[in-house]
Amino acid sequence: MPQTDKQICIPPELPELLKQFTKAAIRTQPQDLIQWAADYFGAMSRGENPPVRERSERVALSNWAELTPELLKILHSRVAGRLIIHADELAQMWKVLSLPTDLFNSVMNVGRFTEEIEWLKFLALACSSLGVTIAKTLKIVCEVLSSDHDSGPPRIPFSTFQFLYTYIAEVDGEISASHVSRMLNYIEQEVIGPDGLIKVNDFTQNPRVRLE
Repeated sequence: MPQTDKQICIPPELPELLKQFTKAAIRTQPQDLIQWAADYFGAMSRGENPPVRERSERVALSNWAELTPELLKILHSRVAGRLIIHADELAQMWKVLSLPTDLFNSVMNVGRFTEEIEWLKFLALACSSLGVTIAKTLKIVCEVLSSDHDSGPPRIPFSTFQFLYTYIAEVDGEISASHVSRMLNYIEQEVIGPDGLIKVNDFTQNPRVRLE
């Protein structure tokens, strides 16, 4: 074979990068290592926190992960813009992320979902398990759905917010339809700009917006 004096150049940051990846994989114990690795490096390339289970989140004698907004964002990316997803496919995605089966079943029961699931409704109910209040739940949903990474606070189309707020309020059952309508009308007329987007600050820091 012909000889060559060309040497392979190893990037100086590679050893530390692989070391941190290995430690994260051991800590998280993902069921699907290849998919988790893709999510890990994908998050890092976007400047986001990778899906790593912290020590405080580890549960003795259990392989289940704790639901977090970061894991919901990964789940949302795998749904890939679909409005409807089959229950079996979503259950498999949930399982790959090592999320607890009882939580999945609880969301299915609360939403009365069958074989065909409206993804935004499922996502809203999953976020409600993390949010103490409706405003907190909607804040988490916005963070999951927003495609703005470094360009400011999370924001989504007002039409999407309107759909989610109305649905969450209906499931909650303690907020009147008239109150929901008043809040949405105020936000649309007084808050939303010409881009048609609503920011998290628009409903969390505006004293005139009371979602509950």
